[in-house]
Amino acid sequence: MIMKYLDITLPASDDKSYSLRDFNGHKVVLYFYPKDNTSGCTLEAKDFTQLQQEYLDKGYKIIGVSRDSVKSHKNFITKQELNLLLLSDQDEELVKAFDVLKEKSMYGRKYMGIVRSTFVLDEQGGIVKEYRNVKAKGHAETLLNEL
Repeated sequence: MIMKYLDITLPASDDKSYSLRDFNGHKVVLYFYPKDNTSGCTLEAKDFTQLQQEYLDKGYKIIGVSRDSVKSHKNFITKQELNLLLLSDQDEELVKAFDVLKEKSMYGRKYMGIVRSTFVLDEQGGIVKEYRNVKAKGHAETLLNEL
């Protein structure tokens, strides 16, 4: 399988840019979330932050991705006291490559949005596990226990 998603380069919350290929040699938990500073996304990000050392102890780096800007990510990290690397996918390249951008409906209005999803990648960037349409509450802990 050709893993073209490995070469998509995105700006990050630490003012650098990364492609998933930059993490070769490391196992990665790549989680996609809809929007910074919303209740579910904040809960999920705080849980990943709280459990980050346990993920690292198992050899996993955690990377979050949304369509928010780098500035929004930085504000999110500061406001919520997060310790995560967040990638900004404003052009929707990575979200489309992982097929997590879907039609949603809220208050009768249809729009395209990110479906909360997590992918576990091996040291070469191959997808080992995928979790789609997950609930924010408890997801980080459940995933950690499965790794």
